[in-house]
Amino acid sequence: MERTPLANRWVSEKWETKGVVPDLDPATAPRVIVDNAASLQIIYCGLRITLQPDEAEGYYMNITSPQPKVFVLWRMGETWAEPHFLTVSYNEGSRWLDSSENVDGVPLPVELVPWLARYCEQNYRPEPRKKTKYATNKDKGRMGNWRPD
Repeated sequence: MERTPLANRWVSEKWETKGVVPDLDPATAPRVIVDNAASLQIIYCGLRITLQPDEAEGYYMNITSPQPKVFVLWRMGETWAEPHFLTVSYNEGSRWLDSSENVDGVPLPVELVPWLARYCEQNYRPEPRKKTKYATNKDKGRMGNWRPD
């Protein structure tokens, strides 16, 4: 997470997710890696990406996009912004945004691309296309028989 000071009348700082890296030690406490006048960067450990079978379509949409992403849901703690959840599903990331959560999309680490692609290949089955139905003169439709005769 990165905090950038702003010269703004209403807001003094901006928080955003800068990236996601694989954990070296998941039990490590959050630590400051950059602290200067221009920014404060904190690295958090122990967050997991868990794949769920019912989100396979969202994973497929993400992996086939031009720039696959990890979506990070974060909330303000007492002093710092703290990431709470990670997902690689476009659908889940959209739901988080729709519920007014703080969500940032950052590039999916290259080493996770084959893992996600393999999961999609094994678990994603697109729904078959439905046959298009066209109205006929036998179909009363929504308007019913609108002629008065």
